[in-house]
Formats: sequence, structure tokens, C-alpha cells
Amino acid sequence: MAGRKKNPEKTAATRNALLEKSYELFVSKNIEDVSMQEIARECGYGTMTLYRYYNTKPKLVVAVATHKWKQFSEENQKRRPSVNFEGMTSADIFEFYLESFIVLYRSNKDLLRFNQFFNVYIQSENVDEKDLQPYQGIIDILKERFHIIYSKAKEDNTIRTDEPEEEMFSITLHLMLAAVTRYAVGLVYIPEKGFDDERELEKMKQALLIMYKT
Repeated sequence: MAGRKKNPEKTAATRNALLEKSYELFVSKNIEDVSMQEIARECGYGTMTLYRYYNTKPKLVVAVATHKWKQFSEENQKRRPSVNFEGMTSADIFEFYLESFIVLYRSNKDLLRFNQFFNVYIQSENVDEKDLQPYQGIIDILKERFHIIYSKAKEDNTIRTDEPEEEMFSITLHLMLAAVTRYAVGLVYIPEKGFDDERELEKMKQALLIMYKT
């Protein structure tokens, strides 16, 4: 007898439920402290159901990271002043790009905390590069968007292009992402009179703009 056909909508709903609950648990308890059995139980599914979707924990962790970063990317696209940045200089687009990190911090601190746990986990578990490919795809999207800035800068000269594109992308990504992550997880110096986290991030953004604008 032929097996029953899978319901695509049900499959997608189950996958989404597994990813969202896994993310919730990873953020609240740290990735290393959450077992596959606990995730399945919290989702109301059997452990075998979870393993049918993700046959190892590293694959599930990477899937969660990819899923949540994709969600943020899609939300961030809605902030664009225009669909394809029409009428904007490369400097305008670069400022939008840098501002996206502050928006990320303002609205998605949980994602930044998860990302800190994620980086530690993939290093400690020595996750295979093949398993990391879905997550790498998100980084590739960021690189493609940065390429728009760099290419336009060669035409309008409002952003420096005397440094290699890859180097400029790496510097801006690491500086801004590291900064917002440290603020999100609390790894910051706090003066006696307190501080304004978003004001400091804005100053970092402005420093990069000064560094790269012509």
C-alpha cells in the first residue's frame, strides 16, 4: 500500500514550531544546556519526530540561527526608503546598513544573545562546514547587499573605495556586530553615572561614516 503523502503546510508548521521553541529554549538556557529530548517534549512532539526533521543537534542549531536571521533580514528590508535604494547615494545606503545594527540591538536583543551562544557552540562542538552552509548563506546575503554599496560608490564617489571591498565589509560587520552583541549580553563597562547604550552605538556608527565617507 502506498504511503500517505505529506501535507506541505503541516510539515512547514511543524518545522516552524520546532525552530521557534528551540530558539526560545536556547536563549533562556544556553544552547549547550538544552537537549533534543527537552525540545521535543516542550513542543509536544515525540523525540523521533524531531529527529526526522533534524537528525543531529548541530543541524538543528544551525537551522534555528538561519531561520531567525532570515526573519530579521526580511523585517529590515521593510525599513528601506525605497525597494532598490533608488535616489540614494552609496553614503546614504551605507548609513542605512550601519543603522540596521542599531535597529537589531533595539528590537532583537534575544537574537544577539542567541548569536553569542551560537558562536561558542559551533566552536566547542567543531561543527562541520557542510552543516554550516545554510547559515553561511545568510552571511552571503549580507555580502551581496554590501556589494551594492561598494559598486555604487565607484560611480558616485560618496564612499571610499581605496580599500578592498572584502576588508571594508569585514571591518564594518565585525565592529558593529561585536558592539551590539556585547551590549546585548551585558559585557560592557558601565560608568558610575550610567550610560546611554544607543547613544554610544550611534557614535560608533558616526565614526565609521567619518572613516569611509569622502
